[in-house]
Amino acid sequence: MKRILVPTDFSNNAYSALFYATRLFQNQPCQFYILNTFEVNTPLLTGRIDTSKGDDLYQELSARSSDSLATTFHSIVRDSEDFKHTFETISISKGLTETINKTIKNKNIDLVVMGTKGVTNATTLFMGSNTVKVIQQTKKCPVLIVPNEFDFQKPLEIAFPTDFKRFYLEKEIRPLLDITSLFNSNLRIFHINEENKLDDIQEYNYTILKKHLTNFTHSIHWISKTGQKTALINDFIDEFDINLIIMINYKHSLIENITHEPVIKKIGFQPTIPFLVIPDMI
Repeated sequence: MKRILVPTDFSNNAYSALFYATRLFQNQPCQFYILNTFEVNTPLLTGRIDTSKGDDLYQELSARSSDSLATTFHSIVRDSEDFKHTFETISISKGLTETINKTIKNKNIDLVVMGTKGVTNATTLFMGSNTVKVIQQTKKCPVLIVPNEFDFQKPLEIAFPTDFKRFYLEKEIRPLLDITSLFNSNLRIFHINEENKLDDIQEYNYTILKKHLTNFTHSIHWISKTGQKTALINDFIDEFDINLIIMINYKHSLIENITHEPVIKKIGFQPTIPFLVIPDMI
């Protein structure tokens, strides 16, 4: 059974991500953990009165978190009654990324799913700060990012941008293969030509990747570098009706660069479809 962690701040975007995940894995039983974290920010405690105020605030935030989790739980159980999923809620007063990483370890989580933005939903940001931090700091588990209030579409067309400069271990691309197999999707390998031909290392990595994909429907697309990489990917998504994009997050990778440039106008990449970020496992 796949074990999936879904952080929530109780926004519509967070519920949309949870809803999407239940549909993505509609054909297999899953254990979902719905996580809400809250932090009690109080002034420096100098006496019993201050301590009492801190305790009162904790109790208030804890009760609010538990009540909202109960509402989310009942909603997703109702919305997923046709699937063999089970749900458990977690409320904890800790930092979000710290809690996610501890939960990944303690619950043997296979996948983290979250929305691009939370309650604030700032239109000028590529992704909310929490989403960026989770991508940057989650090293042991893939993270699936779902755009704001995204309506579920079967990922029949999946894009995988790669520069072939890196050797992909089988365990590293396993999440890619698992997602591709859910709906017998067509995997489109997307390579932007920065040189006239691949060097020896790229050729080797290209050959190994093709071996991993022997039993999967796939195609290779060679794209001339005529502009910004993110703009080329956006065009590719539109041209081939891509439903899901998958990237591996390693040093100097495209997704690493994107998460360090949060303003849309600077990076030219705005997620209109879900994308899966696989951490570096080498």
